Amino acid sequence: MPSDLSVEQAIDRRRLTVAALFMTGAASLVAATTLMAKVLGQDLLGPPLPGFMVSAGRFLFAWMALVPVILIMRPGFAGTKWRLHVYRSVSGWATVTCIFTAAALMPLGDATAISFLNPLIAMVLAIPLLGERVGPWRWGAAAAAVLGALVLIRPGMAAFQPAALIALGAAVFGAFEVIFVKQLAGKAEGGGEPPVRILFVNNSIGATVALCVALTVWQWPTQQQWMVLAAIGFTMVTAQSLFIQAMKRADASYVIPFFYATLVFAALYDAAVFGVIPMPLSIVGAALIVTGAIVLVWRERVNRVVEET
Repeated sequence: MPSDLSVEQAIDRRRLTVAALFMTGAASLVAATTLMAKVLGQDLLGPPLPGFMVSAGRFLFAWMALVPVILIMRPGFAGTKWRLHVYRSVSGWATVTCIFTAAALMPLGDATAISFLNPLIAMVLAIPLLGERVGPWRWGAAAAAVLGALVLIRPGMAAFQPAALIALGAAVFGAFEVIFVKQLAGKAEGGGEPPVRILFVNNSIGATVALCVALTVWQWPTQQQWMVLAAIGFTMVTAQSLFIQAMKRADASYVIPFFYATLVFAALYDAAVFGVIPMPLSIVGAALIVTGAIVLVWRERVNRVVEET
């Protein structure tokens, strides 16, 4: 008969495998939403939709998908940190708007890779905002990622991508969102807010902000565009749910690297639908950014283990 230890190890391996699959699934869906945003930003299904409208559709339909869940689960809203949720949601809306806009103007792989700078920017912001200390390993990771971003943006070269600056904006706003999420987690010691409540509050505030801004550039979508907007919203809320489930089953240091598969999926989708093949420089730049981000995750894991011991 198998020992209790071997059974426990098998259960642990199964748990880690499921967590990895959930995170990889989330990555594939996030990349799919970016692909759909690119379709809407071009004239394939009608007049191109502005990025503000695409992000409004993403939040509106995600909110609609969550309403039945909220009515069934009734999580309650006592103890909700509304101010931080507003900051986090506005930052998230700005991030989504920038990445969707950039996706319509440049290769998906490049836009996705540049947006992955957000954990490195968050590391820098955490120094004055959260009082965190940063060691040489993390500064080295940041340097590698910045070098990768410069390779992708190519400033001063004939191949300079102006749209890359919009993707860089997504990374900056995403970094602020990371900071606000960390603050929410810090204030939730002893039991955080229920994940379904966090999703609902985030998408409710995001939908409100996004719709108000979208009205300033409103144009009536075609029937096909409405369908794609709905698909973006439902796909994104599914991706968020898979992300949360992955994080519940394993440490962030284990599952987060699987999320960088988003870059691979984005490049594959772009090649399959638009025939865009990544340039060698793009592959090098993306590899530098992802390497820097993974090193950062690893160092955070090492620092946490040291603190616990």
